[in-house]
Amino acid sequence: MRKFNIRKVLDGLTAGSASASQQPTPPAQQQHPSGNREPEIQETLQSEHFQLCKTVRHGFPYQPSALAFDPVQKILAVGTQTGALRLFGRPGVECYCQHDSGAAVIQLQFLINEGALVSALADDTLHLWNLRQKRPAILHSLKFCRERVTFCHLPFQSKWLYVGTERGNIHIVNVESFTLSGYVIMWNKAIELSSKSHPGPVVHISDNPMDEGKLLIGFESGTVVLWDLKSKKADYRYTYDEAIHSVAWHHEGKQFICSHSDGTLTIWNVRSPTKPVQTITPHGKQLKDGKKPEPCKPILKVEFKTTRSGEPFIILSGGLSYDTVGRRPCLTVMHGKSTAVLEMDYSIVDFLTLCETPYPNDFQEPYAVVVLLEKDLVLIDLAQNGYPIFENPYPLSIHESPVTCCEYFADCPVDLIPALYSVGARQKRQGYSKKEWPINGGNWGLGAQSYPEIIITGHADGSVKFWDASAITLQVLYKLKTSKVFEKSRNKEDKPSTDIVDEDPYAIQIISWCPESRMLCIAGVSAHVIIYRFSKQEVITEVIPMLEVRLLYEINDVETPESEQPPPLSTPVGGSNPQPIPPQSHPSTSSSSSDGLRDNVPCLKVKNSPLKQSPGYQTELVIQLVWVGGEPPQQITSLAVNSSYGLVVFGNCNGIAMVDYLQKTVLLNLGTIELYGSNDPYRREPRSPRKSRQPSGGLCDISEGTVVPEDRCKSPTSDVKDNSFSRSRSSSVTSIDKESREAISALHFCETYTRKADSSPCPCLWVGTTLGTVLVIALNLPPGGEQRLLQPVIVSPSGTILRLKGAVLRMAFLDATGCLIPPAYEPWKEHNVPEEKDEKEKLKKRRPVSVSPSSSQEMSENQYAVICSEKQAKVISLPTQNCAYKQNITETSFVLRGDIVSLSNSICLACFCANGHIMTFSLPSLRPLLDVYYLPLTNMRIARTFCFTNNGQALYLVSPTEIQRLTYSQETCENLQEMLGELFTPVETPEAPNRGFFKGLFGGGAQSLDREELFGESSSGKASRSLAQHIPGPGGIEGVKGAASGVVGELARARLALDERGQKLSDLEERTAAMLSSADSFSKHAHEMMLKYKDKKWYQF
Repeated sequence: MRKFNIRKVLDGLTAGSASASQQPTPPAQQQHPSGNREPEIQETLQSEHFQLCKTVRHGFPYQPSALAFDPVQKILAVGTQTGALRLFGRPGVECYCQHDSGAAVIQLQFLINEGALVSALADDTLHLWNLRQKRPAILHSLKFCRERVTFCHLPFQSKWLYVGTERGNIHIVNVESFTLSGYVIMWNKAIELSSKSHPGPVVHISDNPMDEGKLLIGFESGTVVLWDLKSKKADYRYTYDEAIHSVAWHHEGKQFICSHSDGTLTIWNVRSPTKPVQTITPHGKQLKDGKKPEPCKPILKVEFKTTRSGEPFIILSGGLSYDTVGRRPCLTVMHGKSTAVLEMDYSIVDFLTLCETPYPNDFQEPYAVVVLLEKDLVLIDLAQNGYPIFENPYPLSIHESPVTCCEYFADCPVDLIPALYSVGARQKRQGYSKKEWPINGGNWGLGAQSYPEIIITGHADGSVKFWDASAITLQVLYKLKTSKVFEKSRNKEDKPSTDIVDEDPYAIQIISWCPESRMLCIAGVSAHVIIYRFSKQEVITEVIPMLEVRLLYEINDVETPESEQPPPLSTPVGGSNPQPIPPQSHPSTSSSSSDGLRDNVPCLKVKNSPLKQSPGYQTELVIQLVWVGGEPPQQITSLAVNSSYGLVVFGNCNGIAMVDYLQKTVLLNLGTIELYGSNDPYRREPRSPRKSRQPSGGLCDISEGTVVPEDRCKSPTSDVKDNSFSRSRSSSVTSIDKESREAISALHFCETYTRKADSSPCPCLWVGTTLGTVLVIALNLPPGGEQRLLQPVIVSPSGTILRLKGAVLRMAFLDATGCLIPPAYEPWKEHNVPEEKDEKEKLKKRRPVSVSPSSSQEMSENQYAVICSEKQAKVISLPTQNCAYKQNITETSFVLRGDIVSLSNSICLACFCANGHIMTFSLPSLRPLLDVYYLPLTNMRIARTFCFTNNGQALYLVSPTEIQRLTYSQETCENLQEMLGELFTPVETPEAPNRGFFKGLFGGGAQSLDREELFGESSSGKASRSLAQHIPGPGGIEGVKGAASGVVGELARARLALDERGQKLSDLEERTAAMLSSADSFSKHAHEMMLKYKDKKWYQF
């Protein structure tokens, strides 16, 4: 009990009499301050409204390692180094799966048109995925115990998978049962008996397109063997003195091509094993005196594709000459006598040629090449001159520049997405292929959600991207380049020495956006703030409006005159020890220029030439913090904009500044200590930052978190030490040293009661700090119309101070009925209209009283302030300032992100803790509704990008290239199955090529092979048990149910659910009967499908 008493005393001392009456336990119990009973508010949200699950993953697969394509289903699969599997169909049909082991995917093979995929992993496991269900699952796994898997090959319409190993052996797997055949091709039988050396790992396996009984095996050392499966011996052996990387057949089965480590291609006739018919060095310089060309870099892959009406295509990656230093990676397309070298932006991981036919013994008719790069997916049109690329419809450009912050808005105004799309459509690049995107398999889900959702990403290069995220899809709408307003340094030497960051000086740290007014405000890493208005008209801005703010306290400096500051507030700018944010933000030693200390200069230089501003977001005002006496400005930690008041406010660890962006003046410029006035609980003396400066690191390490980036303040571009979150930040209130570093961590404009004695709400700003203090600043706004532009806004601290434990993260206000009061806003209107009309509009519409319920409230009605900090949440009754409810969210960890969101016609507080827990609390009573361990904080990227929004949606950056979306709404979890797209659609397999009369007569056509007879247990016996272990997958029965028929599967699941809820069966007899009759009507359909696919059944019940 003593612990609680001490806390109570501390709370009483620090928060003043306002909260002295509150009781600390139980945390969520309603308090009734004496003489003023809180009205009871009916809360509708219950625990059953909440459930946590991942919904979709968007973006480019991080660290890709493998590629596969189903030419009949038109589905693309990408595997990654972390064991992820991404499947892409038509735009909007995407799927993410994960191998539990997390081992790298080394190869992928579709069972073409079967709705299944085999993955081979670096841990020597093979997995069979069922793609006939919306969430693919593993049906079988096979773990090789004694050999390393290096290459797999599955012939079209075969159930026998060839698996090559590092030892040079080939094993055969039955993909139906996922068991090994007793048939093995041993390396020592395959190579020449006279050969004394091991041929190396198997790098290639394929069967002769015209004879399934002949298997071509490529060994790394340069040996290729044509193996006769029936006679179990080698027909031919082909040797070359350079290592082999890949092999490809000509469709007639008489020739094949090999790519080598010295940049050569060798073409061989099957029946002439002594030497290649042709040796080509695509990028080698031909020497005059008949000598061999100079060696080049290895050709990592080659494909040999034929066309009916012309020369074949030879497509290869790598093979450039060694003197092309600094040249970008290339894909080379050789067609007849022409050779096209296509430069890529990133290194090539793999490529595949897309062909019209799945049959290897037919003319291939290639139409496109899909190239998987390290950070991009490119599709090249082979049918058009110049080989243009297709415009990529997938949202794979999230990481075009690294993401530094993220905001998510669900349930936006309906006209926003069309408005952003119309201005973004003008930014489209030209010169793409005219054809439709050819990867178009699968079907869209039935989107039950109809509300608009927008994601905004801020990037390291200063760009801001707006994405349409409605109904679990993602599409880029519009891109804004904030760096356009600054002068670019031409070269390294020319770089201004005022930069506080070495690279990415324009990186976005915080985004503040008002969807209704479309006002946008960003804070960047160089201590700059830019305010933007949305316009559909192009304008040319002659002079970019700019303000410079000096926000730092200097020792013994009684008065710091500020030219822009109104006289009533010309107090000395205050603050204390700088640098709360990560060490890499700037050098720890203050650099001085030749003429003494650098002073009054911003970090970036604003352009002084006219700026053409395209339709979309246009610069309204640029605000920069300046150097003071050799000290660089500190990075901005909090930001808020309000369109109704025409104000923007921002703060850092030195203090707070407020700007009137309509009049372009600085209204407030105060050090954090001075915000307290005489009420400072710590009795701090302002001191010189130069004397108390700490070296980078140490106590200003992000883990000890004085600055807890509030809603929008995320740390700068580069990730700080990933492990630094493990320590507790519980000392943040007790450490005296930290008190001197108090930063502004939360800002909220609202119309509420500023003091206890107030009888009516008025516009004000609530300020939260990293020490858990909440201060209120009253705003006195001039009347609307012309007066708003002429009379000053009067800003005055109200003296109201509230205290919480831990840094303040988020604030919001509720009315007397418990409904959220949104901040006032001015509805968007086009401001770039002709002069006279513009003036009239301004006068008419300058400032609506407020588009919030507060203005219409009766005088006597109270409000509630909801304040969430790193450690606890409080609901304060206004105007009395009594603590109505309190909840300690976490003792041992700290909250990274807290948001007050609407869900199921009610509101709640959603929190994400550094220990990986996601929690929600009812409002106003702060009852715990959900507490799920989701994911521990492993790096700064998650902390910087995690955000909750309305309707139970949330997201974070799961890798540098991918956004993971999740839901905490039970309703969305239930509807998710319907919303997801289907990968597998029943498609007829194309007819096999016609053998022709003479070929049939003289046996020149394709030779088939009874593989069952060769590889089955009856003829080849059982495989050694110790060689591989079969593991049944979790997707077995569920997969089969889902595969038979979508609707029948759904009905079966509904029946199972009813059985489990036996007590409810009596109420649902009629519905069950209806389902049964519906099931009967679909049984015929299911039976037809079963008959259709019975010949090529690949799963087992």
